[in-house]
Amino acid sequence: MPTIKAEGKLITCASGANLRQVLLDNGIDVYNGAASVVNCHGFGTCGTCAVEVHGVVSDLEWGEKTRLSLPPHTLEKGRRLSCQVKVLGDLMVTKYDGFWGQDDRVAWTPEQSI
Repeated sequence: MPTIKAEGKLITCASGANLRQVLLDNGIDVYNGAASVVNCHGFGTCGTCAVEVHGVVSDLEWGEKTRLSLPPHTLEKGRRLSCQVKVLGDLMVTKYDGFWGQDDRVAWTPEQSI
């Protein structure tokens, strides 16, 4: 079973689990500010659950790639929409500031809440 390290927590989940749901189920908010209320609830259209992921996950598919190609996101930052990511192996997750998680300032790291 894969493990996810995020916001100072170590979580175990089933292979193929949805990253957004696993994080939310374990008390880790993938949204910043009002985005916790104003979001697409996991459909991949709003872009507010963007995180940086290191580890083995599903490939970037066209819908997620399209959303991450639109401002304020850029594909060059390498962020992923947690609602579109399937956990396939051990992960380390970092969340950044900004309504869409697009800023360069870290909101929380795998090791700690900031």
